[in-house]
Amino acid sequence: MKFINSIRHFFELRGFDVSSRLADKLGMRATNVRLFFIYISFVTVGLSFGIYLTLAFLLRLKDMVYTKRSSVFDL
Repeated sequence: MKFINSIRHFFELRGFDVSSRLADKLGMRATNVRLFFIYISFVTVGLSFGIYLTLAFLLRLKDMVYTKRSSVFDL
């Protein structure tokens, strides 16, 4: 368990270092940069799910419109 905690601590330290260095370059606070990355991750997941649902709806609609009929009397 100590090994896992040391790995987690290492990655948290390096990850926060990246956001703080980026914030220093941009002249912002590091918490604003972290919040930006959190919000962007939620937006991109939601956006991709919305695109997936739209494409699924369009494929279903296409199947309903372009069904093959065997004869004229199937209308």
